[in-house]
Amino acid sequence: MTAQDKISRYSPEFDVAVRGDTITADRYITREWMELENKHLWPKVWHLGGVLADLEEEGDFIRHNFGKESVVMVRQADGGVKAFYNTCPHRGNRLVLGDVGSAPRLTCGYHGWQFDPDGTLVHVQDPDDFAGGNPCGKVTLSELRCDTWGPFVFWCMDDDVAPLHEWLWPYTERLAGYKLDNWVRVLNVSADCDFNWKIIRDNFNESYHLPTIHPELATFINDGLPTTVFEMYENGHNAMWMIGHQATSRKDYVSGDVPPGLYEAAEAWGIDPKEYRGRTADIREAVIKAKRERGAEAGYDYSTMTDQQLVDYFHCTLFPNLTITMSPEQCQILRTEPHPTDPEKCVFQHWCLYPPNAKMAEVVTPVGPAPLRHDAIHRHSVYGDGVSLGFVADQDLSIGTTQQQGLNSRGFKGCLLPGQEKRVQRFHEKLNDMVLGHPTKARE
Repeated sequence: MTAQDKISRYSPEFDVAVRGDTITADRYITREWMELENKHLWPKVWHLGGVLADLEEEGDFIRHNFGKESVVMVRQADGGVKAFYNTCPHRGNRLVLGDVGSAPRLTCGYHGWQFDPDGTLVHVQDPDDFAGGNPCGKVTLSELRCDTWGPFVFWCMDDDVAPLHEWLWPYTERLAGYKLDNWVRVLNVSADCDFNWKIIRDNFNESYHLPTIHPELATFINDGLPTTVFEMYENGHNAMWMIGHQATSRKDYVSGDVPPGLYEAAEAWGIDPKEYRGRTADIREAVIKAKRERGAEAGYDYSTMTDQQLVDYFHCTLFPNLTITMSPEQCQILRTEPHPTDPEKCVFQHWCLYPPNAKMAEVVTPVGPAPLRHDAIHRHSVYGDGVSLGFVADQDLSIGTTQQQGLNSRGFKGCLLPGQEKRVQRFHEKLNDMVLGHPTKARE
């Protein structure tokens, strides 16, 4: 066993060898790389389009703009959901201009062509003025693959990509105990950012930055490497299990008073933190016991969750650009998407979902308290304008612009990574295989 193996814990069951490809700067800064991603990457993955809460009745629709593309997902009469490219087959005008809405027909604002929720053209002006006869009933919107999982709606541009539930593996199984189906999206915020979409993806593919960028988390999340388990899967997804309700093992929090953060987490479940002075690591088991005994009384259903799920944090990174961070009372969605034309810009999105709870009218989100209802906080901003995207998310984004600037330097020769950042290495090697069709030269 090497020294690296002793501190970087990769699951023996879920691990993938890496080649050591150089992580080059061009992938963050050039239009050539951006165009290759548009051609070879984005059509080959499933995209999270929205939540089913916006699609309750026939004709309800949601729009998802992605780069230069735009997709509309529409609730059907049979209860299913279909997805269409947001373009009119007449002259290409975008049909839907809002993010969410409902209409018996999708109507083009240019010449008034109308389409049923199933995408069939049902009305045109001057229907007899077409050489082939009335096009109604013959012309349809261009359809994409569409499927659902839990409270989410996904779409995909390529017919050869694995079905959604197969593509999501292992998360359909690993997250089943949380019973996400009826969770409520309370927070829905996004921002335009001045850095490439992969910068934040790299950040979410490692925990090396936690002690420096998020030092306050160390008082109630154990970010020590010996207790963190990393997993990597053949399909490109990866995960990190991090012990919660326990202070970091990087410092001695065990022998003294219970630190802030952990103190409040204990109090929230009726546990007196003062009784745990000198044995703060025992609070985790006490919280598990309290949740099992008093969870239902507090309005939560923990019956299908494991003890680990009750108190720990499961950080799931889906290739290439979607992260799900799970705890028993909150599901965070963190995603970066490419700018339509500029490789040095992106859109960052942050959603938070919460389990329905008849005992709670309000929840605490990363940007403050909010009513426990759909999209109680919904806004788009420009990063740096003073509008928070969540305290921890703000910290993550704080390094984006300066890293983008540094990647443009002639002095940057490629990333030099420790073993614990193996997931970053794997992410870029997967990109190389899909985007370039070959590895890059290993860093010397």
